[in-house]
Amino acid sequence: MPRDRSQAPAKPGPSGLDAFARLGVRREIDLLLHLPLRYEDLTVVVPIASTRAGDSAQVEGTVRTSRVDGRPRRMLRVEIEDDSGSLTLRFLHFTPPQQRQFAPGARVRAYGEVRASLFGGEIVHPRYRLVGDGAPIPQQLTPVYPTVAGIGQGLIRSAIARRLRTLSLPETVPPGVIARLELPALTDALKLLHAPPPDASTAALEERSLPAWRRVIFDELLAQQLSLRRARAARADLRAGPLREGALAERLNATLPFALTAAQRRAASEIARDLALEQPMNRLLQGDVGSGKTVVAALAACQAIGSGSQVALMAPTEILAEQHLRKLGPWLEPLGVRVGWLAGSLREADKRAVRAAVEAGTIDLLVGTHALIEESVKFARLGLAIIDEQHRFGVAQRLSLRERAELLAHQLMMSATPIPRSLAMSYYADLDVSVIEELPPGRTPVVTRLVSDARRDEIVERVRTAAEDGRQVYWVCPLIEESEALELQTAIDTHAALSEALGPIAVGLLHGRLAPAEKQQVMRDFSEARILVLVATTVIEVGVDVPNASLMVIEHAERFGLAQLHQLRGRVGRGAQKSICVLLYHGPLSQSGRERLRAMHETTDGFEIARRDLRLRGPGEFLGARQSGQSMLRFADLDRDADLVEVARDCASHMLIHEPQQVDAHITRWLGAREEFLKA
Repeated sequence: MPRDRSQAPAKPGPSGLDAFARLGVRREIDLLLHLPLRYEDLTVVVPIASTRAGDSAQVEGTVRTSRVDGRPRRMLRVEIEDDSGSLTLRFLHFTPPQQRQFAPGARVRAYGEVRASLFGGEIVHPRYRLVGDGAPIPQQLTPVYPTVAGIGQGLIRSAIARRLRTLSLPETVPPGVIARLELPALTDALKLLHAPPPDASTAALEERSLPAWRRVIFDELLAQQLSLRRARAARADLRAGPLREGALAERLNATLPFALTAAQRRAASEIARDLALEQPMNRLLQGDVGSGKTVVAALAACQAIGSGSQVALMAPTEILAEQHLRKLGPWLEPLGVRVGWLAGSLREADKRAVRAAVEAGTIDLLVGTHALIEESVKFARLGLAIIDEQHRFGVAQRLSLRERAELLAHQLMMSATPIPRSLAMSYYADLDVSVIEELPPGRTPVVTRLVSDARRDEIVERVRTAAEDGRQVYWVCPLIEESEALELQTAIDTHAALSEALGPIAVGLLHGRLAPAEKQQVMRDFSEARILVLVATTVIEVGVDVPNASLMVIEHAERFGLAQLHQLRGRVGRGAQKSICVLLYHGPLSQSGRERLRAMHETTDGFEIARRDLRLRGPGEFLGARQSGQSMLRFADLDRDADLVEVARDCASHMLIHEPQQVDAHITRWLGAREEFLKA
């Protein structure tokens, strides 16, 4: 087997070392995995007369004239000609030495996009070089690499070309897997991607559909799976207090005014089984809007409290945290559970009292916001940390709460943003995942209407009718202040306009700049039907539960993300009445805006919405702060490469058991120092 020199430091030469480091190139393998963005075909020189506007082409000709024009701005115009015709090379930025290069009679080879101009064809800022008669033509497509200031394409190409001459990488993937997928050896794949032959399809190269690309993508996915699964296996060496007493959870289940769905029972059982282990639970509970995650979390909390431990429930906003408090209190306090509340809006004296009770162990369940992870909060016996809307918290924040116990606390994360299967398999391979894929009985389907804002008056009348019938309405706006740049109707202006149009009907206003106490009062008034129409920003996106609200109007819906629209729509349809969500849009729509609104109109299935959102925007929205801004995948696309995700998952399971000696080599090759981050 050839010796693997690819882990050695990269040696691009004395110049540009800092720039290479900024590209993430610190080892020779990093250099080899710095793959092209696109390719230029410099293997053919075409006659000038055969070029067409809009096409990229390489031409060669003799300089006929070279001059600097001063109006409307200084630019260098160089006219070249061959036996078939002439073409202008135009430079908006140039230097005196560059100008002197283009002396009449000089022979120039230039590449770029041909444009039509008043003076015939031209190329603006072409790539060019001076050549002699019979100068050789490249025998391969020319790669164009990602770069940063201080390092040019030539330096990257020459550094990679030197390494390719002797490249022979040891294989780290089982041969049977490579044969089954019909993929080339990694060495051959990298040579082709860095130096494709002239007959290679640039479209297939840039779409990453060639077998060489699929080999690179598979190896990257496998490295991710191996790293996350190894991190998951490492949890077996950690210790948490086992929480095995289920009597309190059974009492809660018996007193609930509704029966759990089969999906809720299954999720609760999976969590209960994990809590009983000495290995700390690290489970994600996901389900669509309104699927009943809170009651499953309450059952888990009861198992922990019944076992003598404390529970912390952290939510990203006070509105959402208070919704949990208002729901959990009536369920748990009659069972003797002592529930506490801690948020930034509390007076300092009240905070001190809550912190003292938590430290003394006289609070069993502490509900709150980021205030729960302040250094001053000390739990007597924390056993379970529940984190809602987990993607809104950073890795460090989540770990901070879990680690506030002598033994690690069990951790249950919840998300109302359903995660597509390929994303869950890829980015969440280190977690156990429970899915609630059905809605409780009695939830009415929400009808979604797309309405142009030219029909705004009709919608206002529909709001009036609903309110006069005793039903409640949300009217959501994206901004709270006037923005001339975006031309969006603001919540403040909309509140004033609706208050005037609806007369005696009570119209409330809720936005992020209200004081916490004011927000809570507005939500209480709306929950208790003292307010019938609530104008709000996206602070109502999650957690708000008012069954009597059956009409949702979303202003400038084209400005919202798909997942956010789905979350907002989930605020209605929680009672027995027919519910409607009106997406009020302002045309003309962009292509992405049209696709988002079409998806909302066509389906209410949160997992289908999530799948389309992944295709439109990539994984960032689902992952939130989990990545801390650092991409875990550079080449794979989870929608395009979903079949490889499954194979990589199975291959990782096999390698961890049967080929552990190859696991370290593969992870180090692909992730290097990034693996420590991925373990978080």
